[in-house]
Amino acid sequence: MAKQVFATKGNLIQAKKSLVLAKTGYDLMDRKRNVLIREMMELVDKVKLIRDEITKAYEMGYYNLQQANLSSGVITNIVRQVPVDNGVHLTYRSVMGVEVPNVSLEDSPLEISYGLENSSSSIDEAYIQFQKIKKLTVILAEVDNSVYRLANVIRKTQKRANALKNIVIPNFEWTIKNITEVLEEKEREEFSRLKVIKQNKLKGDTK
Repeated sequence: MAKQVFATKGNLIQAKKSLVLAKTGYDLMDRKRNVLIREMMELVDKVKLIRDEITKAYEMGYYNLQQANLSSGVITNIVRQVPVDNGVHLTYRSVMGVEVPNVSLEDSPLEISYGLENSSSSIDEAYIQFQKIKKLTVILAEVDNSVYRLANVIRKTQKRANALKNIVIPNFEWTIKNITEVLEEKEREEFSRLKVIKQNKLKGDTK
């Protein structure tokens, strides 16, 4: 329900200005939403491909790990010799004001960090495969988080755009229409009053 305002020319001018601002705001929101949706849909397609790829990579990785355990026994001691990778870096880029992550992994040469005396080709294959999985996981983390952030902002933008389109703008249009009708009615009444006064004056002058 639109808020009742006094029917004055000042309020009419203010309502028209507010309507222009509301329509401009809606256009900006709508444009922002469309850009974000386009960006998100591109990432969603990318997520699907990466998830398929990483699922297959994990299947191969666990198979290689199983083969390594079968050929060399439990390889816990070898695993402990693999250093923690600190080469993951996080930065952000802006998409229509939304901060989405850029996750990168230092491209360092593959080095076997465990001793070779207790190793085997199965262990090496498992190690190399999980290095591939690590790179895919970094990419998936970036894309997944970006999709989540974009979807969250799209939802909020959609809500605000709907409020402008379905509530704010119709309220201002109703207010403008109502004030205009009241002012026009007052003008007609004033015109009629002046006409009567003029006619009475003319009658008085003819007497």
